[in-house]
Amino acid sequence: MKKIDYILQNERIRQAEKYLIGSTILDIGCHYGELFDKVSRKKTFTGEGIDGVLIEKIERENYTLYPGYFPEDFPIKKKYDSITLLAVLEHIPVETLQKYPALLSDYLHTKGRVIITIPSKKVDYILNVLLFFKLIHGMDLIHHQEFERSIIKEFFTKNGFNLVKEKRFELGLNILYVFEKK
Repeated sequence: MKKIDYILQNERIRQAEKYLIGSTILDIGCHYGELFDKVSRKKTFTGEGIDGVLIEKIERENYTLYPGYFPEDFPIKKKYDSITLLAVLEHIPVETLQKYPALLSDYLHTKGRVIITIPSKKVDYILNVLLFFKLIHGMDLIHHQEFERSIIKEFFTKNGFNLVKEKRFELGLNILYVFEKK
């Protein structure tokens, strides 16, 4: 990743960590565990993460990262207090995405939270320009799905979740959703 990629990633983590609850975290799309590393400076927790960029399992003192994709490659079946999906859902086809509330509910305690960041649809154009000038690495841009971002809110609120927070950040180019399991 390049410096701008890290800046963008750090801001997503900064926005999300404010809404983490409890002491167990599942980070879907965890990259190399940056969220866990940052959160561990302020909070005691245990957690698991999964990401397709990983080639082998990584074990740290309070978290373990698994290579692959959620849910098919995720070997753990337990409940978490918080689940994060930071810049992940734009890579998932809408047909699969609409199944995520029920799927994530199986991994979440009652009153647990799902914390999502997703770029607005305008971001793809900006990212393509930054990528053209080699200012970013642009992780997996070719797999960004074209859909109206507000459907995420609809999928979750109609399927057992309350919306706790909806917020735009980074000049409105990214959206944060925080849902709580009923």
